[in-house]
Amino acid sequence: MIVDKKQFEKILTYIEQGKREGETLLTGGKPVGKKGYYIEPTVFTDVKDDMLIAKDEIFGPVMSLMKFNQQHQVWPSCMHCNQERHVANTVSRSIRAGIIWINCYFAFDRDCPYGGYKMTGFGRYFGTQGLHKYLHTRGGFGLVWFGFRPKLKTEPN
Repeated sequence: MIVDKKQFEKILTYIEQGKREGETLLTGGKPVGKKGYYIEPTVFTDVKDDMLIAKDEIFGPVMSLMKFNQQHQVWPSCMHCNQERHVANTVSRSIRAGIIWINCYFAFDRDCPYGGYKMTGFGRYFGTQGLHKYLHTRGGFGLVWFGFRPKLKTEPN
């Protein structure tokens, strides 16, 4: 199920754009049912690097298959392992993403915040940043007797 109507319509727009750009729709591409936001698993072939569905993260049941004749043609299209640490560090600092893996995949640490960047995801998870959505800051006050007034104290965030 797609998360909401806006994303549902966005995915269908990507599918239509793929058809217009010349990708071959191998299977799927249609909404399923009358209730909820469901889309058939969709597979495109004949996808090129400059096509929208190859460049954007769709966040839906859409797969783009690209064909390569030589191994060296693959590298510009994907992230790959790099043994030169300074190159990997320079590239990772220039990428605007919620998490970056260098020479590994799906490695997590509970103390490291994780989440989407810009318009992706629903916020931060893990680490102290992940706790903030569960915290509620509040103030408390009491009656002042005989001129006694307690000092106002704030708790650190």
